[in-house]
Amino acid sequence: MKKNIKVLGPGCAKCKTTYNNVLEAIKQLGITAEVTKIEDIEEMMKYNVLTTPVLIIDEEIKIKGRVAEVNEIKTLLGV
Repeated sequence: MKKNIKVLGPGCAKCKTTYNNVLEAIKQLGITAEVTKIEDIEEMMKYNVLTTPVLIIDEEIKIKGRVAEVNEIKTLLGV
């Protein structure tokens, strides 16, 4: 099943690192996923989060306020 992953953040270094870590985790696992980076403040407000970066997998907030590491993302993807 294809995963839907979103990274919310205004474009800061931590947000970019989280986004790149997501891409690396997907590559290492060899899975297909739709990865979206959301930088628009109004769009981020819809998720009711105050700290970024935020990692959302299949519309469920998994990590917020810190960088998600590659191995941690792989575990969260549950493959």
